Amino acid sequence: MARRLNVQRLMLVMAALVLALGGVCAWVIYDNARPAPQPTAGERAVRQLREQRGPTAEVRYAEAGRGRALCGYAGVRGQATAVAFVSRPNRILFSDDPMPVEFREVQQRFCPAFLAQPSASNSVNSVPAS
Repeated sequence: MARRLNVQRLMLVMAALVLALGGVCAWVIYDNARPAPQPTAGERAVRQLREQRGPTAEVRYAEAGRGRALCGYAGVRGQATAVAFVSRPNRILFSDDPMPVEFREVQQRFCPAFLAQPSASNSVNSVPAS
């Protein structure tokens, strides 16, 4: 004789499956909801440089600017020339860009002390009077 399915037992099994599936869905959503870690300013500048100047571009000197800006010099590996840059989260500008006025304005806004001459001579670079 064939065993008949009990409706109450079937409903319990179905409820358990729905709860398990809901738990798995909630776990996947929570796990993917966390934002990816933001790259550091240096990592971001290297990525922007390589997008604009090629895979051999490198940061030669960098210093932090205001906010999330990074100012510095960059060049291409194997070449002696370097160009000044200002890297912001959504854009990088170079001193040799066709819009030098925009570069100067951004540089003065985000990195006012960058590319500035020292205000007073120091004992290391000054020549003693005879």
